[in-house]
Amino acid sequence: MRALRLLVLLLLLAAGAAGAGTLTKQELARRFPAPLMVGDKASEVPAWPLFKQNATATELVGYVFESVDLAPVPGFTGVPPNLLVAIDPKGTFIDVAVLSQHEPVFLDGLGEEPLRQFVGQYKGVSLGQNIDVGGQAGAERVRLDGVSKATASVRIVNQSVLSAALKVARAKLGFAQGRDPGNIAHIRNDVYEPMSLRALRDAGLIKHVRITNREAERLFAGSAGVGLDPEALARPDDTFIDLFLAWGSVPTVGRNLLDEKSWRRMTGRLEAGDHALLVMSAGRHGILAEDFVRGSVPQRIALRQDGLPLEMRDLNLELSLREPLPVTEIVALRVIAQAGLDPSRPLDFSLPLTRSKGIVYPERITRELPLRYALPERLYSRPEPETPAWHASWRNRAPQLAVLGFALALLTVALAMPRRLARNGRRFAWARRIWLLFTIGFIGYYAQAQLSIVNLTGVLQALREGRGLGFLLYDPMSLALWGFVLVSLLLWGRGTFCGWLCPFGAMQELTGQLGRALRLPQILVRRRVDRWLRRIKYVVLAAIAAAALLYPALADRLVEVEPFKTAVTLGFVRSWPYVAWAVGLLALSVVLYKFFCRYLCPFGAALALLGRVRRLDWIARRTECGTPCQTCRHRCAYNAIAPSGKVEYDECFQCLDCVVIYESDALCAPRILERKRARTVPIVPVTGA
Repeated sequence: MRALRLLVLLLLLAAGAAGAGTLTKQELARRFPAPLMVGDKASEVPAWPLFKQNATATELVGYVFESVDLAPVPGFTGVPPNLLVAIDPKGTFIDVAVLSQHEPVFLDGLGEEPLRQFVGQYKGVSLGQNIDVGGQAGAERVRLDGVSKATASVRIVNQSVLSAALKVARAKLGFAQGRDPGNIAHIRNDVYEPMSLRALRDAGLIKHVRITNREAERLFAGSAGVGLDPEALARPDDTFIDLFLAWGSVPTVGRNLLDEKSWRRMTGRLEAGDHALLVMSAGRHGILAEDFVRGSVPQRIALRQDGLPLEMRDLNLELSLREPLPVTEIVALRVIAQAGLDPSRPLDFSLPLTRSKGIVYPERITRELPLRYALPERLYSRPEPETPAWHASWRNRAPQLAVLGFALALLTVALAMPRRLARNGRRFAWARRIWLLFTIGFIGYYAQAQLSIVNLTGVLQALREGRGLGFLLYDPMSLALWGFVLVSLLLWGRGTFCGWLCPFGAMQELTGQLGRALRLPQILVRRRVDRWLRRIKYVVLAAIAAAALLYPALADRLVEVEPFKTAVTLGFVRSWPYVAWAVGLLALSVVLYKFFCRYLCPFGAALALLGRVRRLDWIARRTECGTPCQTCRHRCAYNAIAPSGKVEYDECFQCLDCVVIYESDALCAPRILERKRARTVPIVPVTGA
């Protein structure tokens, strides 16, 4: 009860701190000292204006904001990185700094310094440029060096920075005419009109442009690049590039342009909300340069919409046309949903042509060939009121959610009738092993839905810093599992998750069964010692909760007592101390059954406290249980049955071994006695000869 009171007190403290933001105006004034001045926070977007006094005028220097307020992109732990971002009125980054992050690779091993160096590259870069992490630099393209062994993490950071900055740029700087990427038109996939190649061209659904060598040379007139292309000068009327453009993911365009096999292949590679643009070309200046790497971003074509660049990445597909076109290259380029491409606005393509003059330090001269493409209104639908960005996460994971929903429904039905489930002990044992493997393989490694104390500390920190809990919606699998676990706490207590849905717990149970199968000596903990050891997990929970509220950096270290991140989230790919801890716990469970779950797990302690709202004593007991029968108590591997025969649900892992005994005529002593009493010996009189 003391641990419960402490946890409630900590939650009340968190709620009391929920109104305070991570950064205040005073903190920003310290970070941006005179001659800069910090204005009041904007009402329409969570950003502070920065001003500077210039003689008698007050000039706007830019806006500063936190990425988590605008783009809470979840990281590996489910908690978004929080970056301090400042941009000037032209959309150029003034500064980007790390406020907080929970990425495992930067919390240990590499440390945070590589992340600080990564975000330092944004300074001086403009939102009007194409920003590519680990890609190639070029005209209007900026390459940011990635971090080895942290590719996914820096891409999450990059998405957080750009998404947040674009929202502020749209709201306050007039970028993209104030539109938000979450409130754009959508392609109508239900509209398909059979059309010939000629009809597509006449309707403007295929844009065509042919540039001769003479026209390409004319672009460089009056510059240092004139006359640097001998082939263009020798054959001025030959084709420099013959280009065809089409919006391939629009059914009326793509299905008529590509053959059926190519159409299915291309659309099968697209996630919900993604777009595919088809670029077909001939001539000596193809879209794909000789050194082009398939699957990367092509350098010879760029896309902008309303002045903002959008990244197009090669899908690396072999495609065939339904009707022939005079082309030698067919390339499908994907624009991801998060880019905010709006089908209702024109696409502005450009073909950058670059020439070099000089040998040692060559001068690069670039000119662009523009081409505009627009869709007819009948092929897209204008948006309803703004759709939250997290909807896409749920759509993308719909198949996994369906599998999880079916599995949880099956588990609910099974646990609702435990006596029928456990009636055949041998069959139940195999069914449980299969379920534990499903928990490890699907819930753990495939769906990455291992619930953890990190989920709770993330909530506490979000409340403490006033961020709200919207970031939880970006991890639909974990949130759906959380919903089921909370309901199961009301019905059955903590055992449903700890015994059936925890991947690391399943690993421990299977390794424990392996140890018994190998007849390894088992460490049996005396009941009095066991009761003392159980309290450790509540102390660990209290320490982590207090640190999450008062010292978040310390909390990031303390949660490492939990091996879930190492064993499940990162698949044991981590620095050796963490791997040794996780492997050591699994090895210990071979001889001491589920040691971590029973004595150290802070998440299990939290569920045990929350599980006290349980409404059902659902494990059947007989009057003889405890007095005199002690069979279930002695066979309970968790010491979760008191000498009185009462089940201690706070420590019960719902393994149902006691239910198997209860239903067995060969194991349950009261049932054995009942059967003996029911036997009758017929008395047959002996007749004389």
